[in-house]
Amino acid sequence: MALYIMLSTLSETGRKVVRKLPGSIRKVNAEVGRMGVRVVAQYAVLGPYDFVTVVEAPDNETIAAMVIICTEPRAPSSMETLAIVSLSGASTTVTKS
Repeated sequence: MALYIMLSTLSETGRKVVRKLPGSIRKVNAEVGRMGVRVVAQYAVLGPYDFVTVVEAPDNETIAAMVIICTEPRAPSSMETLAIVSLSGASTTVTKS
């Protein structure tokens, strides 16, 4: 399974939803779990993003599908997704080159 960092920003509508229904974030986490994506850690942050989430998924295609579902009109937000490569994995790859 691969790890990914997701940087999310809520739209104004999304902020209203989270204020009115704070449990909606857990519902989204459960929904992505049914897609085969596991939320490893999730943080509310200060700065240009509202949330930083670390997720684990079987492949890039699963993450792509999850991003499409999580950014559709019923869950207004924008996301930036980054694949994570461990330092040990990266160093092993570099030394093989």
